[in-house]
Amino acid sequence: MSIRDYMEDFHPFEGLFRSLRSSRSLFIILGIVLTVMIVLVVALNYIVENYKVTNIYVSGNTHYTNEEIIDMVMTDGLSCNSLYLSFKYRDKSIEGVPFVEKMDVDIVSPDTIRINVYEKAVAGYIAYLGRYMYFDRDGIVVESSMEPSDVVPQVMGLDFNYVILHEKLPVDNETVFAEILDLTQLLDKYSMHADKIFFDNEYNVYIYFGDIEVSLGTSSYIDEKIIQLQYILPNLEGKKGLLEMKDFDEDTKNITFEEKNQ
Repeated sequence: MSIRDYMEDFHPFEGLFRSLRSSRSLFIILGIVLTVMIVLVVALNYIVENYKVTNIYVSGNTHYTNEEIIDMVMTDGLSCNSLYLSFKYRDKSIEGVPFVEKMDVDIVSPDTIRINVYEKAVAGYIAYLGRYMYFDRDGIVVESSMEPSDVVPQVMGLDFNYVILHEKLPVDNETVFAEILDLTQLLDKYSMHADKIFFDNEYNVYIYFGDIEVSLGTSSYIDEKIIQLQYILPNLEGKKGLLEMKDFDEDTKNITFEEKNQ
């Protein structure tokens, strides 16, 4: 090769330029990555600061306190963020909680959520083999618990030979379950809480409020009987005895109270 040919092929700055171009590309890539990281950090900080849950509303719960429901929903450290909760519970309900059909979470605002509780329609409970079996208006046993309820009354007098969870209580008169739920809803409507409900062999109903036994008879005029009962009970506070209302109707309005010795 001649010197002329060698000089034509000799480019001393080509490697340098190639190196600079490579470094420039690397700097551009690093700049883009750094910018993206900064944007992500700023966005994350904004989400943490502005979507922090400070207000929680709970609706539909009677068996559990607001605090208990909140503990069931906010199960991890990220649950204090409303945006996280919106993704966690989007199109997903919380199930497997005794006495609760499902729960879902609504995001009201960045710092406020609402927990909606949909409880099972429990009519009452019975004591069976050391446990308390809760049933709905159809008589289906929906829950088994070691604890009695202070929300729905204990039901006594029903005749059955066995109890199976998620199956109907085997009683002769299945209409009694709807009657129980109607009765408990009426009592709740007028802010009265019965301790026990008892049915005799003819399905006459007796309600117990502490030491006061109320004989309601059949379900005839049950609305009118409960309306009258709400005015009578406060006058019987501290007493013990039998309030007889089974003969009450729109004509006689017969009500008597037989007080018993303490």
